[in-house]
Amino acid sequence: MTTTVVFQEKQIPVYMQELNKKAMRKLEAILNQKWETGKQALKLCLATLISIEVIGSEATLHALTEHHTLTISLY
Repeated sequence: MTTTVVFQEKQIPVYMQELNKKAMRKLEAILNQKWETGKQALKLCLATLISIEVIGSEATLHALTEHHTLTISLY
């Protein structure tokens, strides 16, 4: 299933097996928190974010370059 999340005034596609509103709310909160308090590598990934893949309790953040792709825990 594909949905979108608005982050930094961009619509980012989010791919997940089934729609989970709790996970989506948590994802949005974590993205905003990491943008404010994250380290440089995470901020670089968020600045070039092109899609997100949620599997279970983990979200893989896909950036423009494969080198900047990261996985974060939602819970």
